[in-house]
Amino acid sequence: MAKAITKIQKQTVTEEDQRKRDLEEIETALIDHKEAILETMHILGHMNDRGILSALSGLFGQGDKVMDILVKTADKPETANMLKNLLLLGGTLGMLNVKQLEPFILKINAGVANAAEQKDSNEKIGYFDILRSLRDPEINKAVTMLFTFLKGMGEDTKEKERNTQPPEHQQHHQEPHDNSDMDKRD
Repeated sequence: MAKAITKIQKQTVTEEDQRKRDLEEIETALIDHKEAILETMHILGHMNDRGILSALSGLFGQGDKVMDILVKTADKPETANMLKNLLLLGGTLGMLNVKQLEPFILKINAGVANAAEQKDSNEKIGYFDILRSLRDPEINKAVTMLFTFLKGMGEDTKEKERNTQPPEHQQHHQEPHDNSDMDKRD
């Protein structure tokens, strides 16, 4: 029969053996993630070339001072307004139809170029010159486009507007009710 085990001996791992195991584990992880590590090193190299790493190092070296400045700046009402305006601007830019806007931008650029050429001209234009210039097809087209644009700006867009005012400054419009037995408010 087998003898009962009365003494259990713990295997002790020497510091050197543990170090070898750790290095093998790191080596395996490096090989498994080789492409990601090389890409990260490439990005870090670009950041170092542009001085970003030096700036970040200085920033973290002065971390408490920088954090204090950031917190004080973020606590100002102007900062809150700026963030709200940036969000509103982002939403507004998302509503623009760039395909329709592109021809206008090209025409504005052409108009700016023509005006830049004439900026030093001392030529004066009179009332009759303005009326005569309306016969020019390019000017007539531009004036027609301008009036069409102004008409579009004058359209009622109340139902399309987003309300960005704080709740305490918003006007609450109540729809009229057809029910005559409901209380009417002044």
